[in-house]
Amino acid sequence: MPQFTAADGTSLHYDDDGTGLPVLALAGLTRTGADFDWLAPHLPPCRLIRMDYRGRGRSDRSGAATYTIPQEAADAIALLDHLGVDRVALIGTSRGGLIGMFLAATARDRLRGLCLNDVGPVLEQAGLRQIVDYIGRNPSARTYEDVAAALARTMTGFANMPNDRWLAEARRHFQEMPDGLRITYDPGLREAFLQAFDGPVADAWPLFDACAGLPLALIRGANSDLLSTATVAEMRARRPDMLFAEVPDRGHIPFLDEPKSLDLIHAFLRQCA
Repeated sequence: MPQFTAADGTSLHYDDDGTGLPVLALAGLTRTGADFDWLAPHLPPCRLIRMDYRGRGRSDRSGAATYTIPQEAADAIALLDHLGVDRVALIGTSRGGLIGMFLAATARDRLRGLCLNDVGPVLEQAGLRQIVDYIGRNPSARTYEDVAAALARTMTGFANMPNDRWLAEARRHFQEMPDGLRITYDPGLREAFLQAFDGPVADAWPLFDACAGLPLALIRGANSDLLSTATVAEMRARRPDMLFAEVPDRGHIPFLDEPKSLDLIHAFLRQCA
């Protein structure tokens, strides 16, 4: 199981598969590198690098105070240094996209380009409140099948989804224990998220503007409650060259194996190459 050690001694898990253009895939807030299992089989030949953030998946738990975007960005750079990779095309889903914009502002020389999956400089309160409802809490459902049924019922932004997709998502994001299902991340992430949620809203537009000159792409779920059409319009006005796709029948977040997602990602990677 590939691991590397961050500067503070935290052991972090990663996957490094394939050869060719280095692609760093950073997952959502509570997710792991497995977020990109749907995308991986459809990528052109490349070197796909995935990291479990600290406190998630198979990485060590290091405490709520360390579950921040600057720290996770530093961990991403440490991983690239560990692997001897100078520059990457970065695909960032939700939290991963925020880290990508932060890196554009602080470590631009390590990026070939940035593809954002349903995230931008402004995060809608409605979507953030949805996260508050569940983050750091184990599900009441006791089986994967129950979780899959609950996802199909509550994820109203998604349509035309086969039941086996929700079941696969349940297996990916929860661990079966004798007394029920458990989340695959440190419950302390809730404390870190609530501290940021209750704090002053930072202006993230300078981070987006720091992407100037880099290949840039954006995917939005047509029913997203986190990324508004108004924010997308402003992003496109500031970067008219930004590749853009809106994925029908998807909320937050598209799985990235949808035809529109794949067309955009392939075009983005060609630009980065």
